[in-house]
Amino acid sequence: MNTLYLPAWSIGPDCYKEVYDIARPYGKKVAIIGGHTALSKAMPKLKAALEGTDLELGEPIWFGGEASYENAAMLEAMPEVKDADMIFGVGGGRAMDTAKCAAGHLNKPIFAFPTLASNCASCTTLCVMYYPDGAMRDLYYPKRCAIHTFMDSEIIANSPAEYVWAGIGDSLAKEFESEFAARNDLAAFNIQHAPLMGTSIAKCCTSAFLHYGEKAMEQIRNHVDGYELQQVTLGIVITAGMVSNLTVDTSVKNEYFYNDSIAHGFYYGCTVCPGAHKHLHGEVVSLGILVLLTLDKQFEKRDSLFPFYKALGLPMTMEAIELTEADLPTLVEKSSSMDNWNYVPTPITKEQFTQAILDTDKAAKEWLAAHQ
Repeated sequence: MNTLYLPAWSIGPDCYKEVYDIARPYGKKVAIIGGHTALSKAMPKLKAALEGTDLELGEPIWFGGEASYENAAMLEAMPEVKDADMIFGVGGGRAMDTAKCAAGHLNKPIFAFPTLASNCASCTTLCVMYYPDGAMRDLYYPKRCAIHTFMDSEIIANSPAEYVWAGIGDSLAKEFESEFAARNDLAAFNIQHAPLMGTSIAKCCTSAFLHYGEKAMEQIRNHVDGYELQQVTLGIVITAGMVSNLTVDTSVKNEYFYNDSIAHGFYYGCTVCPGAHKHLHGEVVSLGILVLLTLDKQFEKRDSLFPFYKALGLPMTMEAIELTEADLPTLVEKSSSMDNWNYVPTPITKEQFTQAILDTDKAAKEWLAAHQ
């Protein structure tokens, strides 16, 4: 038997009005877990939307600051979480993944309330887990994704613009990484139905961002809840989340994983580099896309992204993320230790990966010099 859960969602400035009808069948008692800022933004609107209903909202609980098993265990031990019928996860990716991990361990339904459009954690059946010091640890797979994701577009429009910016950089990787990881199986048509769908849907991320990205960034910088910003939000949260759920086999068989590859491997390597570690997840992944395309010798495709990167201010060089040549041995050692080092059409060496990083940096500098 194979069961697959896909995201369901609501988006708009009044989407919390849908919460009661969607969540009430799962019980009454709600544990609310999230980040401090996210909770301060979402709770007033959530309370107003649920006023007069019989849903019992517990006092908001801080997730602990890092997506770690230690913080998930802390939450799982709290009586207000253990006794709840359901969990509401509120905030960004690390808060969401911590809440999802706790919900998975406790076998409780979770509903997602992203307050940033920075990643697809609100919709995925996986959690990116870190050590308490922030270094990448591993992936945890709960039984299913959130029952429903509520994207209040007004809250997102008033969130820091750099998170949508980084979200575009992160989700732009979907087409390139999923195609790269699945290339051999796609060529042989040795691929199951779900990932076949996922690799096709991944292309929707690229087209949406290239078409709406600049206008969406203009809107969020001016705190405008506009059509383009909503479309980019859907691309980051829903489309990318859909791809993740379709391209990863979370069953015990674990037969396929096409969700990410070298672009995210580059990011995981940067988590142990002092300068690069300070930069946002999607910001670093966006540079990883260029490294992947260089490694894959897709130079024309790589160069075609340069104008978009420049227009949005996405990083194109090592300097842009405070990465030095001295960091590369540490970066590559960490990257090569991660599972997605192996999600490639043909095996790669540490030397090839190092050279791809350097070649990307060189090509980007030359392009930028020619397009002052």
